Amino acid sequence: MKKPFIVIIVIQLFLFTASKGQEVRILESLSMHSDILGQGIAYSICLPEGYFIEKRSYPVVYMLHGLGDDETAWLEYGRVYQTADKAVREEEIVPMIFVMPQGFRTYYMNDYSGTFLYQDMFVKELIPTIDSLYRTIPDREHRAVMGYSMGGFGALILPLKHPELMRTCVPLSISIRTDQQYITEDASGWDQQWGRIFGGEGSTGQDRITEYYRQNSPFHIFQQNDPASFNDLRIYIDNGDDEQTLCRSNEELHILMRDRGVPHEFRVRDGGHSFEYWRSSLPNALRFISDAFSNVPYRGDPSAYVDIAGLPDRQMLDLEINTVHVRAYVPAEYFITDRLYPVIYCSGNFSTGQCDSLASVSDRMINDMEIGPILLVFLPEDAVDQLSTLLPLLEEKLRIRQGYRYRSLAGFGSSASEACNIVVHKEKFRSCLLMDPYLEKDTIMNLLSLLNPDTGFNTSFFIDAPDKGMYYEGNGFLHIGLRDLTIKHEYRVREGTGGYKWSLGGFEEIIQFADYHFHK
Repeated sequence: MKKPFIVIIVIQLFLFTASKGQEVRILESLSMHSDILGQGIAYSICLPEGYFIEKRSYPVVYMLHGLGDDETAWLEYGRVYQTADKAVREEEIVPMIFVMPQGFRTYYMNDYSGTFLYQDMFVKELIPTIDSLYRTIPDREHRAVMGYSMGGFGALILPLKHPELMRTCVPLSISIRTDQQYITEDASGWDQQWGRIFGGEGSTGQDRITEYYRQNSPFHIFQQNDPASFNDLRIYIDNGDDEQTLCRSNEELHILMRDRGVPHEFRVRDGGHSFEYWRSSLPNALRFISDAFSNVPYRGDPSAYVDIAGLPDRQMLDLEINTVHVRAYVPAEYFITDRLYPVIYCSGNFSTGQCDSLASVSDRMINDMEIGPILLVFLPEDAVDQLSTLLPLLEEKLRIRQGYRYRSLAGFGSSASEACNIVVHKEKFRSCLLMDPYLEKDTIMNLLSLLNPDTGFNTSFFIDAPDKGMYYEGNGFLHIGLRDLTIKHEYRVREGTGGYKWSLGGFEEIIQFADYHFHK
């Protein structure tokens, strides 16, 4: 039954080649007939630049689109082959084939009623057809799947349900729900989207948690199965900090996977539910996939170079304020003006060298006019609870501009909890900066219960957290809670386990955030 349709595709490829006078390697909206679905399935394909020159075989990445899009989306909006071609030329990744199938509104699942068995089509017809038509390496080690939104769900569920066919996945902005979100979602949208797929249309509350749903929800799959069964999978999850519903569900999925010991990479970057964000995900995603294809450990995300230059001694001041030793950075212009300055109070267990390194980053940014002139005041961790007494003395001693608008409070590591406590209970600060924060979930939930943005709370937060740090749960729930309360904040989850050197890598963005709010 399938052979005539394979012949049709081969003829299409020949006509494309003949019409262009060259080998066409980017093909849009080809069609494969599916006996399982009883209709044609459109797909686009990108072949590597050397495909028609070399006779080698290539690994394959299946690129899945989101709800409302089709097989052309990754070409039109995602710029996938341009990004991949550049990375191959720069020897960042191995050459690979990209297949972009039409996904309809299926979430890449078999529907509950059994009337549209899309996942069966994908694994029993699409993958074999691609392997028969193109020079692929037809094994699980050389297949990967990546997708956004609805396609993010598909990218995760396919290797969970079919690890024999693929082991590497990059789900972006996963369209997924926690059980609580699932049972409380508005009926109109739920019936057409989730009820149609997982069963229970017209149901409410706990009745929506059907057995079919449990069998196909990543939350339940990770919870119910031996974590060791996932050790061979390679999973890289990426989600924007401006997401709404998906903020909670993606964060709680990461927390569950950490709790259960399921190996994975997790990133949260600046952005939301858009192709601008998903395009920016591609370089690291392709590095991750390429390393999996090469059967080597992931080399990690590229680290931004942090320029640390020496500072003249006079720009670092040592002060004794009420028996508290304070180290302060002032910009070079400080000595030729009598103006007042905004200030960032930094609390943590800093060595002298660490204070100087952080100050050096700020000094370079000021000199390059990336930020306005500011002061940094380094407070010992055990003195931050004296801040109410120290503030007026420091403002007078260091020509600090008065008023909460010109104050920012930064908490590093174990100082982060007290920094949160201060901005919620005591002093007003324009921003609260938390770097590698040691935040317990119970502490955060208590603090969040006291926040009410309608009462004039006007502090903006920046949370910079390591994806493999110990306090993933508390950091994640702070982000979720601030999102629920609509309190302005930025949230990043970067690769690593934390520590001073790790924190230094995110300091530039932290300083830019504080500077923006000083002058907003």
